[in-house]
Amino acid sequence: MNTQINPNDLSAVVEADRAHLWHHLIQHKPFETTDPRIIVEGKGMRVWDQKGKEHLDAVSGAVWTVNVGYGRERIANAVRDQLLQMNYFANSAGSIPGARFAEMLIGKMPGMSRVYYTNSGSEANEKAFKMIRQIAHKRYGGRKNKILYRERDYHGSTIAAMSAGGQLERNAQYGPFAPGFVEVPHCLEYRAQWDVENYGERAADAIEEVILREGPDTVGGLCLEPVTAGGGVITPPEGYWQRVQEICDKYEILLHIDEVVCGVGRTGTWFGYQHYGVRPDFVTMAKGVASGYAAIACMVTTEKVFDMFKANPDDPLDYFRDISTFGGCTAGPAAAIENMKIIEEEDLLQNTLDMGARLMANLHALKDKHAVVGDVRGKGLFCGAELVADRATREPAHEKKVQAVVADCMAQGVIIGATNRSVPGFNNTLCFSPALIATADDIDQITDAVDAALTRVFAA
Repeated sequence: MNTQINPNDLSAVVEADRAHLWHHLIQHKPFETTDPRIIVEGKGMRVWDQKGKEHLDAVSGAVWTVNVGYGRERIANAVRDQLLQMNYFANSAGSIPGARFAEMLIGKMPGMSRVYYTNSGSEANEKAFKMIRQIAHKRYGGRKNKILYRERDYHGSTIAAMSAGGQLERNAQYGPFAPGFVEVPHCLEYRAQWDVENYGERAADAIEEVILREGPDTVGGLCLEPVTAGGGVITPPEGYWQRVQEICDKYEILLHIDEVVCGVGRTGTWFGYQHYGVRPDFVTMAKGVASGYAAIACMVTTEKVFDMFKANPDDPLDYFRDISTFGGCTAGPAAAIENMKIIEEEDLLQNTLDMGARLMANLHALKDKHAVVGDVRGKGLFCGAELVADRATREPAHEKKVQAVVADCMAQGVIIGATNRSVPGFNNTLCFSPALIATADDIDQITDAVDAALTRVFAA
């Protein structure tokens, strides 16, 4: 085993990667004849691969995570200092950064009061599912246990999280899934399922129809993304969220909002749901909480929910009998504290709104220029452009063409994303989520690359 790394020759690293690593979300057969990509360094908005090629990262670490950009020395120093003082103790006891970050976080979330630490978004969502199930047993004789989820939404990669997953290609070949999870229709007006004037209210009414079909006394929770992410960057139509809140209140259904992608600034508010005036019972988050500098995820809930788990201290089954091993790591909250401070000190929420407006304007300009761009949508620095083969029929562009646009941008030194193994026949949306530090020049470079790629790929 060669433990010495020559920074000028990373061929040994590439070979070790090829021989031993199993990468995420990728087919490995091509690596038999081509090199896997190694990302060696990052600074600000840019990363460099093993060949020294510079890329502008328009997807914040490929999966919408590095909100404050690369190379933040103050976060690294905070993590180092914390690890030397106290790196880990199971979260059955507290820690200094755990308490401090929880206080900071709750200060951004009026109406919420309790933070449960976990190590991933999938796990954070499962904690909410388990709480909803336990409440069903504690208060409703176990009957109000069903959890509704939305077509096209994604809530994680565990079997239970996939049971609440509305992306058929993500779920293919992994069943059977956990019972008690029920799908409701998506709310993408561009792919309208109803011909009505107020589409947002109608899409929400479809949730009520499912509740009535299943029986309101059997439905305990509703889990939704504020803006659907991997299912096509779907912003909710006007009136949607207000009606969702009314429905949850009417049937005493706990509202669980999955902010794993949208949370901590991505949409220009601390959390995506805060654009819409809703009152969640659970909010889950992960990716941007510490911008990837340490692993951390949170399940946040209300004092009303918290109180349900301490009503009878003499009952050994009364409390939430759960643990997340790495929820006891202190590096996560230490990094999250500095991450949140950076967002505040550099006014990155406002920058997200400003640069998000520029990104949307540029994408609309591309729509005017390229007939293949059928729809543009987004919130803050989380935007998408759906590509179509025919604007009149809205037939989706072929997936290989969409991926060719992504590859062309990569060749230009700009990393963008696209819906991937999500909805059969509809993996046709380009995805953009640059770091919240993006400048006007960065935004223009991203859309200029897309412009050139669309021209080349669809002229062929």
